[in-house]
Amino acid sequence: MKSNLLFRAWFYFRTGWGTYFAFIFAAINTLTVTYFLAIERYPSLNTMFPSFLHYVVIVVAISIPLLVIVGYIHYKKSAAVHAEAEIGFETNPFLRRMLVNTEIVIPLQLKLIEVILKISKNEKVADEDLAEIKKIENELNQHIKLQKTKKKFNIIEPESYKKLQDIDKL
Repeated sequence: MKSNLLFRAWFYFRTGWGTYFAFIFAAINTLTVTYFLAIERYPSLNTMFPSFLHYVVIVVAISIPLLVIVGYIHYKKSAAVHAEAEIGFETNPFLRRMLVNTEIVIPLQLKLIEVILKISKNEKVADEDLAEIKKIENELNQHIKLQKTKKKFNIIEPESYKKLQDIDKL
């Protein structure tokens, strides 16, 4: 963490600037420029907005609900967020690793639950169940070995990535 403290600070700076400061600054700048360069110079617009305060109140009253609707449409009704998430997944090795690890561990969890239920009912655990658990164990060992031999976060082989794309289609 200490080795990338500068990059973390840079990230927080960009987030603070882009999300908060630049947004507020741009809103104030837009209101000021549009009023004093456009509205104040045209008498017909000046009658609608007699002062800068009137202009700000009216624009804010109209723009905030409008922008909330636009934001809602962006997240809930457009394909933009899906594309952003897809790109984020493609470029974020932590998300990829978490998904690949989950896809490998879930079959083991299901098989173990099945065996535990059989044991709790005093049923004999079939040799096929034990063989399947052994097979999953071998896959997990191969996965762990692959993690140790590859670079720190470069974890998806082309075949695995194809499987992930098939999962996404479901």
